[in-house]
Amino acid sequence: MLAALLYGQEDLRLEQVADPSPDVGEVVIKVGVATTCGTDLKVWRRGGHAKMLKPPTLFGHEAAGEIVALGAGVTGWQVGDRIVANNSAPCMECFFCQQQEYSLCPNLTWNNGTFAQYLKIPAPIVQHNLLQVPDELPLELAAMTEPLACVLHGIARSGIKPRDRVVVLGDGAIGLMFVAALADAVEVLLWGGNDQRLEIGKKLGAAKTFNYHQNPDISGMVKELTQGWGGDVVIEATGVPSVWETALACARPGATVNLFGGCPRDTTITVNTEQLHYSELTLKGVFHNTPEYVRSALALIASRKIPFELLISEQRPLQDLEQVFYDMKARKVIKVAMMCS
Repeated sequence: MLAALLYGQEDLRLEQVADPSPDVGEVVIKVGVATTCGTDLKVWRRGGHAKMLKPPTLFGHEAAGEIVALGAGVTGWQVGDRIVANNSAPCMECFFCQQQEYSLCPNLTWNNGTFAQYLKIPAPIVQHNLLQVPDELPLELAAMTEPLACVLHGIARSGIKPRDRVVVLGDGAIGLMFVAALADAVEVLLWGGNDQRLEIGKKLGAAKTFNYHQNPDISGMVKELTQGWGGDVVIEATGVPSVWETALACARPGATVNLFGGCPRDTTITVNTEQLHYSELTLKGVFHNTPEYVRSALALIASRKIPFELLISEQRPLQDLEQVFYDMKARKVIKVAMMCS
C-alpha cells in the first residue's frame, strides 16, 4: 500500500509498504479520508512527538473509513462497517484509569498511520474507542472526531459557567473548534493572525474577533472589553510559550487559564507569582481526550448543529501530502481532507 512515513524534521516520504493484517482483537480499515491536524504540522516541523511517535514511523492520526478485515475474537463489527477510530485508548487498569483520569494513563495505546491506504487498529482501541459512523455523515467530518474530543475534554476541564466571557487565543483548527463548541453557551472573544480564519470564527459563533497584527496589545484589549478585569476563562490554543504568558496576562482575578496548546519539549514560561497568588488564578494543563469525549464528539458532529465543514479548506489526493504540509506551514489552509482510497 501507499503510506506516508515521517523520517525527521520536515522529512515526509510516500512509500510502498506491506498491507497490514489484523492480529487477535484488531481490525484493518480502508482509509476513506484522513484529515490533517495542527499536531501533525508541529510533529512534521519538529521531527517527532514526546509521547505519540518517534521517526521513522507511519504518520497521521485522524481518519475514518471502512472495515476490510477482522482479527480473531473481534465481535460486534463486520466487514463493510463505516467507522472512525480514536488514535489512542487507555489501559483501563492503572492508577489513573481507576480514577477515571484516562488521558493521564501511562499505558495509552497510540496509533499512527492514517495517511495511508489501509490502517490497522490495535485491539485496545477496537475495544474502547472504535465507533460506527452514521450512514449519512461524510467521512471527512467523522475524521475530525479525535480533535473535537480533545476540545470537549478541554472545555470540561475549564470550569466554564453561564455568562462567562471566554478568551480563545489561536485561530487554528483547535481554536476554532473551541469557538464552535462554546459559542451557544457563552460569549467568546477570539484572537488570531489570519482574517479569513477569523471570519470562519465569526460564522462559528465568536462574539468578537481580533487580528493581533492589527491589535498587538492582546491583554490590554481584553481588559478594555471586560471593564478592566480580564477574561473569566482564557484558552491558549497555539502551543507557543510566549502566548501561554499572554494568556496569563488576559485573565481576571479568579480566572481559569487553560494552557491547551502543546509547546515544544523542554520549553518554559515565566509566571508572575504575585498575580498567581493574589489573583487566585487556576492554571490548567489539559492533554488529549477520553472515551467519553470521543463519543460526545462524534455525536456532536453527527448532529450537524455546527458547520464543522468550514474547517476543511480543501480535499486533496494522498500524493499531495507533502505540499499540503507546506501549505499548512504557510497558513494557506486550516484542515485538508486527504482522500486515501
